[in-house]
Formats: sequence, structure tokens, C-alpha cells
Amino acid sequence: MKLWVDTDFGFDDLWALLLLRRAGHELAGVSLVAGNTLLSQAAANALGANAAYGLGMQLHCGAASPLKRQDERADRVLGMTGMQSRGLHLPYVTQPAPPANAVKAMAAWLMQEDGPRHLLALGPLTNIAQLIMTHPKAARRITRLVWMGGSNGPGNHSPQAEFNALADPEAASVVANSGIALDVIDLMICRTASFGPKDVPYCDPLTADLLGGYLDIGLSRGRSGMAIYDPVAALAMIDPGAFTFENARMAVSTVVDTSYGATAFTPDAQSSTRLAVAAKNDTAHICLRALKKDGLHGIPT
Repeated sequence: MKLWVDTDFGFDDLWALLLLRRAGHELAGVSLVAGNTLLSQAAANALGANAAYGLGMQLHCGAASPLKRQDERADRVLGMTGMQSRGLHLPYVTQPAPPANAVKAMAAWLMQEDGPRHLLALGPLTNIAQLIMTHPKAARRITRLVWMGGSNGPGNHSPQAEFNALADPEAASVVANSGIALDVIDLMICRTASFGPKDVPYCDPLTADLLGGYLDIGLSRGRSGMAIYDPVAALAMIDPGAFTFENARMAVSTVVDTSYGATAFTPDAQSSTRLAVAAKNDTAHICLRALKKDGLHGIPT
């Protein structure tokens, strides 16, 4: 499967990309968006990941800010680099930033690619909304869009809103109303996959450090472990049969009050949007296995 990934490039975004590589899926391109951190830092993270893991990603910079609202980042949780760690960091790469052509590059790929055109979105939907608004013909060629975002329940960045939805509610609303075949991997389904200190696989030192920093986010809050987010969405992209989906209309609050960014799902058999409502019990194990040292640089046997 060839697919495009749109990401704000925190650690679990990197984890999702490693899972895709382990499963043998080729990336047509990777577009970057501001979200977890500034766009410039997301680009630095992506360049560092290319260098450290040999990912060979074709990178494209996209939106540096939301469609309308002021910037909303996760610095207080993830730190200034968008990646917590226990001391190690991705290498700093001294090369020019990726070209600022994310939407045009996505549109060109969608118009040229034959066969299925799958897009995995791991951050705010700003780039995807801009694609829909400026290249509607190309956007209609998306076969399947999988988004890690929204919540069919309480939020994590406000009482009602999940971070990726709250970071650009207007963009999420554009996508929700576009008619594109959208699979939503929301906060609730991601929280069914979690891991604790005893579940950490044997990794190379850098991966172990970054995974430990990610785990510490949960442990520092008095939890027994940490939920897995973007890798669950990557798994849903490559193995949709591992999830149970229900068709539903997604509404996104764009009212600037306590509901801003909240997502509501109404069952609708005719909707092009599907919400993941259940996942296999071994989802966390599958995600963690992608980080094992013997699995980082090849397809498992």
C-alpha cells in the first residue's frame, strides 16, 4: 500500500511511521503541520528522524498556524521539541528546511496516483482542509482518510475537546463536511491501548529513551502507564479489520466557548464517516512490537 502521511511529528507520530515501515508500506510523501509543536520544530524532528532511522521520507512543510484560531500547542505536556525524552534526542540536521509545498504536493500525488490513495492524518487537519478548499478535485480522489483525533466522550486538552480537534476546529469541521471517506480513531479508542514499564520492548538506545519519555507523561500524572495514540491510527490504516467501525456523522464545535473543538458523533448508516468503537485486545502489543530492535529496519518474518 502506498500512502501519504500528514503529521505534526511528535514521538508517537514517529512511532506510527516506524510501525508502517515494519509492516512494509511505502510512503508517497509526508506533509508537516503545526500542532504538537511549531512547524519549524516539526520539520527539525522529521529531518532528525530521517537521519536517525533511515526513513527516507519525502518531506513537505505545510500550515504553520490554524485556519482561524490562535496557535494551540502541547508544549506544556511534550516540551519545546514536541518529544519528551529521558536525555537523548533526535540528531540535529544542518540542511535546508523541507519545501513549503505540502498542499500542492498532496494534490499532485492524488491526481497522478493510480489505484487506492490513502491518507493518514496524525495531527490537526489544517493541511487537509486547505487541500479540500483549494484543490477540491484532488481531494475527492482520496480513497480513505484515517485521522487520529476527536473524542466520542470527554477531551484531553480541554474538558470537552481532544487536542488535534481543538488545535484547529475549523479545519476539522471542513473535513467532516467534505464527504471524504473518513475513519476517525478517536481519543476513546486510543485509550483502550496502553502500556506500562513492564511492557517496554527491547529497543535501540534512542528509541528506548524516547519511548521512556513518552511513558513518563502518564507516570508523572500518577497513572500506571500511557495510552498509545498515533500508532493505533497507523494500525487502523493498514489493518482496518482489527477494528469495529460504525458509520456516524461527525460535528465539530467552532463556537469559541467551553465546547470549542468538541466532536459529536451521531449514528448515520449513510454517512461517509466511520468511528472506531472497538479494537482487538492485542493492539498495544502490536504497536510496541514495531519498536523492537530487531524490527526497526525491516519487515518482520
